[in-house]
Amino acid sequence: MIKNDVKKLINAAAAARASAYAPYSKFRVGAAALCSDGSVYTGCNIENASYPCGICAERVAVSKAVSDGRTDIAAVAVVGSSSEKCTPCGLCRQFMYEFSPDMLVISCDKDGNSDEHTLYELLPHGFGGKSLK
Repeated sequence: MIKNDVKKLINAAAAARASAYAPYSKFRVGAAALCSDGSVYTGCNIENASYPCGICAERVAVSKAVSDGRTDIAAVAVVGSSSEKCTPCGLCRQFMYEFSPDMLVISCDKDGNSDEHTLYELLPHGFGGKSLK
């Protein structure tokens, strides 16, 4: 990805973070998933008093893409609300692995400072996905 594309994806994730529903943790997260044709799907974390019912921003963004018939996820940017760079949790890593272990994951802090890794680097030898097809 070129630098402008990365910045665009980070900005989309930061904008999505504004819609986060996080009354319990106060940790707001936004994510943006980039498909191979340049389409972008965004999501935010949504908490619930019944903790297992909440959903992370990454899974919202990727689920929106998949619900539109898109599984060609090339990259995901994740922007948290703290000074620490926000990486996907283990559940999100496995969820995204289903679609592309090679996708780029851009982890950002609240100010947009970022690190880039492939999903495979974050979850080596994940289960399923393309290996089962």
